[in-house]
Amino acid sequence: MSHVFNVTASVLGQPWQWRGGIAPGSGAAGGIDDLVEQLFRARGAAAVDLDRLRSAKLRDWLPDPSIFRDMDAAAARIAAAIRAAEPVVVFGDYDVDGATSAALLIRLIRDCGGIASAYIPDRLLEGYGPSPAAMVALAGTGATLIVTVDCGTQGFDALAAAKAAGVEVIVVDHHQASTALPPAVAVVNPNRLDETEGAAFGHLAAVGMAFIVAVAVVRTLRADGWFIDRTAPNLLDLLDLVALGTVADVVPLTGLNRAFVAQGLKVMGARRNLGLAALSAVAGIERAPLARDLGFALGPRINAGGRVGKSDLGVRLLTTLDPDEAATLAAELDRLNVERRAIEAAVTDEAALLTDRTGNAAVAVIASGGWHPGVIGIVASRLKDKLKRPVIVIALEAGPDGGMIGKGSGRSVPGVDLGGAILAAKDMGLLIAGGGHAMAAGLTIDAARIDELAVFLDERLGGDVGRSSGGRALFVDAALSPRGVCIELTEVLDVGGPYGQGWPAPRVASGPWRVAKVDIVGDNHVRAILTGGDGARIKAMAFRSGDTPLGLALASAAGRWCFVSGRVQRDDWGRTPAAELHLDDLAWVD
Repeated sequence: MSHVFNVTASVLGQPWQWRGGIAPGSGAAGGIDDLVEQLFRARGAAAVDLDRLRSAKLRDWLPDPSIFRDMDAAAARIAAAIRAAEPVVVFGDYDVDGATSAALLIRLIRDCGGIASAYIPDRLLEGYGPSPAAMVALAGTGATLIVTVDCGTQGFDALAAAKAAGVEVIVVDHHQASTALPPAVAVVNPNRLDETEGAAFGHLAAVGMAFIVAVAVVRTLRADGWFIDRTAPNLLDLLDLVALGTVADVVPLTGLNRAFVAQGLKVMGARRNLGLAALSAVAGIERAPLARDLGFALGPRINAGGRVGKSDLGVRLLTTLDPDEAATLAAELDRLNVERRAIEAAVTDEAALLTDRTGNAAVAVIASGGWHPGVIGIVASRLKDKLKRPVIVIALEAGPDGGMIGKGSGRSVPGVDLGGAILAAKDMGLLIAGGGHAMAAGLTIDAARIDELAVFLDERLGGDVGRSSGGRALFVDAALSPRGVCIELTEVLDVGGPYGQGWPAPRVASGPWRVAKVDIVGDNHVRAILTGGDGARIKAMAFRSGDTPLGLALASAAGRWCFVSGRVQRDDWGRTPAAELHLDDLAWVD
């Protein structure tokens, strides 16, 4: 395989290779010279999908809802509740996917003329998913229909308690399922083991499944004549919620998910949802939102309510029709996010010190007392990025019998199904509770069995982790002269978006550049000014890299010539928009 700019070992020891193994213009991709088409093909897109990938229109990707098992039963029961003015309780998870899923169905039911409310469990007091106590308590308030979103597939005891209390339950979820399913009117989940056509949509977030349920409900009501004398809701107005939950849950932005996010960003730009508009304002997003804004600005603020504040703040914000309430809730979530960042930083520092104890284990399992359970998922994600292998962070606390109980959250790397391994550990009796999907999982465990879990995960996932990390290279989409890194390039690359998990943002390699100036700015960021022999000049940033091999190499690079690789971003800070490079790596010119 040819190497980009002949780089076989960069300052980070990586070879630079073409993504997909095909150099642009080589003819190996069927003669496709267009850069956007090259991006699609390098990400595994089939030739027949190129046109619909460009437009990312929902109608080109959305399936018939009826292909999913139990979908028609779920839609019929929710439609019946709307027609009868039967109150529906939407029981959601406390993260962004859960909050957006709950908000979407609540808005849908209300817009159809029905009655709906939310129940979001407290992360610390109740934990993840429905519990028997919560189901019985809701039954005591008169609830007769509960729809669980982003949870419920593993809620056997809770749904049995609901059934005994006379409450019907519909599950709308995407987490991995066991062979057995809990007692429910319907379990709508593309990751059911008995799913057929619907299994092709196992990459959807729960909010994506909630949207498909909404389509089915409106179709059922329309067939019953419900909208003869009332206006049917515009389902496209809900796509801003779908985009936010999809990006924040870090599911692959391929297929239908790309369409959800691409169209949802357009809806979000119109600021129709008062809560999202208020949240964008406190986050300082004045321009049209980008996919990265959902993951790094809006998502963390929604999450802050469930992590260190009140678990229902996110759903309340996303469903309110009162602009004053929206502004108040957005300000509170912004404040909680600042608090969350401080807690997260402290736990990350402590957890990082323990990673050496995990040795060469395939999965780094780290546990300690005193850690806030609300931030362990973020900490696991940070450490996973650093270690390049799956990480599970467990917060220990006293159990009801005096022993120690651990509540853990894990994050994985591509090619390693952590959720499936956690579900297998639960089925073996290693865990009190657990589940998830390929890239993320949660669990509850007796502290005395943590070492046993670590051994189990090492044996089960060792091969997958080895294959994931073996022969690691830096994959590049385009090689450019210095003058080719320009503002016009950012506009071309935007056409290939939205980018995210499973659909990585384009990486370019460029050079040769001379490093004219280097300094440290902000929170340990390295800023460099690069000049090219063709007269080009650009700012390059290596974020949080002052003490890393990349940052140290840059610090000693003044006056040297190099090739650089990274992401080209639009810089709007100056009077005239310009391109800047966010660096991933560099290599010296021989």
